[in-house]
Amino acid sequence: MNFDWLIQGYYNIRWIDLLVSIGILLLFLAFRKLFTRYLFAFVIGRFKEHPALIRWAQAFEKPLQYFFILIGTYLALRYFMHEQWSFVIDVNKIYRSISIALLGWGLYNVSAASSILLEGAGKRFGLDASSMIIPFLSKVVRFIIILLVVTIVGAEWGFSINGVVAGMGLGSLAIALAAQESLSNVIAGIIIILEKPFSKGDWISTPDIEGIVEDITFRSSKIRTFTDALVIVPNSKLAASAITNGSQMGKRKIFFNIKVSLHTPGDRIKRVVTRLTEHLEQDEAVAPGTVMVKFNEFYESSLGIMVQCFTRSPGWGDNLEYRQQLNLYVMQILEEEDVKLAYPTQRVLVQEPETGLGQA
Repeated sequence: MNFDWLIQGYYNIRWIDLLVSIGILLLFLAFRKLFTRYLFAFVIGRFKEHPALIRWAQAFEKPLQYFFILIGTYLALRYFMHEQWSFVIDVNKIYRSISIALLGWGLYNVSAASSILLEGAGKRFGLDASSMIIPFLSKVVRFIIILLVVTIVGAEWGFSINGVVAGMGLGSLAIALAAQESLSNVIAGIIIILEKPFSKGDWISTPDIEGIVEDITFRSSKIRTFTDALVIVPNSKLAASAITNGSQMGKRKIFFNIKVSLHTPGDRIKRVVTRLTEHLEQDEAVAPGTVMVKFNEFYESSLGIMVQCFTRSPGWGDNLEYRQQLNLYVMQILEEEDVKLAYPTQRVLVQEPETGLGQA
């Protein structure tokens, strides 16, 4: 086997240039973290009163380290191939493409949901930390950044952007016609996010479902029911329903009727109403101005006393606990006032037949 070409190539290598090129590359590899560390120390010291600039710089920390290595490889290769550089013009395209990708990486980090950019926009429009519009905007911005990077890199390598744009337009039309239902869900999701009828973690109820909102995606919403089942509801169906947001309640209602015996004297009923009213109005757990206790109904087999109030705590568990205490107190009042609860009864009127006195 003839290895002359291999031996000839060995002797043609400029070993001094190769060693210098490797030294340049190793130098940049060794000092990449030191370079970024001193650079960020300068930025923090120079712009410490501008946290937005510091956060932006932190988003570019990793891309900047790789860019530093990219410069080292470029200089090393350029030094080693300085005579033949005109024959490897594609190397310039490769380095420009990688530089564009690194810049896009930094912008991708800047567009995170926790970035200072989106946090500032959220504060400006009065959006709190539980708002789902910030993650939604973050996904949209990141998608646009990726699309721009791919387009610019493609243009660098000679791909026609006009053809891509035209193809995207025709593709979008075809997708829109084929996926009308999915698009309606996406639009409904955007409407829900903008109108904000509820936030992540809220307790909501519709005619079809009740539970805690866990997440909203482009197509559907995830709701955890009180049986611990995860239900995925299409956004178009959710947006078209009447939504009750229980987490927006400042207080919770208590309403029931006490049905007492028909034979209960009126003065006893009056004492029950008075005592129960005074108890509820003095109770710190009850919202002031919401107490209403009235003898308001005559039933077929009972007399009705209406009880209505609102507890300060909107929590379902707190409400049940207070209902129990109130029910026990109602039983105590009825016992002390000797008022009996009504039982379902039915009266039958028997009429004796008339007897004839005439003779046949």
